[in-house]
Parts: sequence; C-alpha cells; structure tokens
Amino acid sequence: MNIFSISEIVDLGIEKEKKRRDFYGLCAEKFNDKSVKELFINLRDWEEEHIRKFTEIRSSIKEFRETENYEGELNSYMQALLDDKLYNDVSPGKFSANVRSPLDAVLYGIGFEKDAIIFFNEIMDYTVDARKEIIKKLIEEEKQHIVYLSLLREKLSAK
Repeated sequence: MNIFSISEIVDLGIEKEKKRRDFYGLCAEKFNDKSVKELFINLRDWEEEHIRKFTEIRSSIKEFRETENYEGELNSYMQALLDDKLYNDVSPGKFSANVRSPLDAVLYGIGFEKDAIIFFNEIMDYTVDARKEIIKKLIEEEKQHIVYLSLLREKLSAK
C-alpha cells in the first residue's frame, strides 16, 4: 500500500515553482521587447517569492493517513496533478524548441499559472489553519499572473 505523504507532495510543488521561475527566467533572456521582458522578469521574481513562502508552508504541513476508496487512490490523484507534460518542456533545450515567440511563452505561462492554482487548492485541505491564508494569497497572486499574461496575450495577438 502506498503511504500518502503530503509533505512529499509539497516538496514536489516547490519543484514546480522552481521550474516556473526558471521558465520565466528563460523567457526574460530570450525576448527583447521591453514590455515582454519586464513581465517575465517580474513573473520570475514573484515565483522566487512563492518558493520562499511555500517552503514555510512545508514546515507546517500536518501528516496524516487518508482514507481511500481503493488502495493508492489519493496518491494516484496527487501524482496526476504533479506529472504534467508542461513541466517537462522547461529545460533550455526543449524551451528553445517549443517557445519560438513571445506569444508561445505567454500561452505556456498561462498554463503554468492555472496548474499552480489547481495545485494550491488541493494542498489547502492538508495545511494547518494558520497557513491557509498564505495559500489563499498565493492563489490570488497566481490569478493576477494570469491576468497579466492574458493582457499581454491580447496585445501580442493584436500585432
């Protein structure tokens, strides 16, 4: 039987934050348009702050044993949330092959931010109450990132 460890899932979530940060860093380096570059630099820096906050949350996670309808149910669900092809494309080589324009980068970024919101919502049930407000704030920040990226998508699509 798989033992479900929420702290391990949070560790994987931190790794996803790092990959988002790295992705935005690559975008900032690749594109010369000032508004595009500035947004990706800001997103990179915001993800760095999320890593710090999420690391704090990690220290307050409540460990437990979850009742499952079938053996491995919860573990399978959380793994499905974590095993996302999107994150396999963050390496510099794959990035160069898959992200050819600022619009490509924006579309990837929107996918990353949506993924973060889903992940944070799932983690919410497993954290102590004192940390739930931090997670809610992170979710709101990720929503704001989607707004920024969506506005940039509209601008780039109009060109």
